[in-house]
Amino acid sequence: MADFQKQTVQWFPGHMAKTRRKIKENLPLVDAVVELVDARIPVSSRNPELDELTSSKPRIILLNKCDVADANATAEWIRYFEASGAFALAVDCKSGKGINRFDDLVREALKDKIQSNIDKGMPGRALRFMVVGIPNTGKSTFINKMSGRNRLKTADRPGVTRTSQWVACGGGIELLDTPGVLWPKFDDPAVGDKLAFIGSVKDEILDSETIAVRLLDVLKEDYADRLTERYKIDASDCQLPSYELLEKIGAARGMKIRGGEVDTERAANTLLDEYRGGKLGRLTFERPGRKS
Repeated sequence: MADFQKQTVQWFPGHMAKTRRKIKENLPLVDAVVELVDARIPVSSRNPELDELTSSKPRIILLNKCDVADANATAEWIRYFEASGAFALAVDCKSGKGINRFDDLVREALKDKIQSNIDKGMPGRALRFMVVGIPNTGKSTFINKMSGRNRLKTADRPGVTRTSQWVACGGGIELLDTPGVLWPKFDDPAVGDKLAFIGSVKDEILDSETIAVRLLDVLKEDYADRLTERYKIDASDCQLPSYELLEKIGAARGMKIRGGEVDTERAANTLLDEYRGGKLGRLTFERPGRKS
């Protein structure tokens, strides 16, 4: 059996260092920053360096993928971010849910800037936003939805956007897309694990069985009922070590290899795909004020 505890997730390709420099250089060109986070892990999916880099600008935080996150937890996070001085909105960029409220939030966040433009005789001047976030949080999908066209390439994997580009949207809004950027070292190993769960680091960094076992460690704590319901296993199975639980899931799905052994790699890939696809229900692994 593999040792699932030793490896930690670290992934910082060279282009991410370049992106940090570009963000700093382009910041004077924008009026505000739109940061996308994953609603399932709103803390772990925020790059702490972005707070420092963009602290001089108003911030709108979009909690994306709200359709696969716990709705009550998302509401808690919106109140939390608003209390910290940011503007926050729950959205699902693929379906467009919540996007229609973005314009109203812009008018509220930049009311002073808008009034200043009016006072200067430039009421129609475009409002410019930098769109930032870690890989695979939906930045390009958000921009495509805002512009009404598939201007930017998207995929459910990190590292697709490699260059910055401006996109004009309706309503006098211009968005600057930026590549997803992580930070060089995760001080808390659990952060790296959760980023691996949602696919914000490439699956090749850790093998799928290791990621799946660590995901089961988390699911057993708060969402054991989802596992028993989805995979038709006994509640007592959720008390097993997570690798044995993965074997139970594989056996329940008939995932066998020659000799009758359970194909745990296939079971791991299935678990990760179904979690990321929302088939385990609406799950949130972090709550305000709770150490997770």
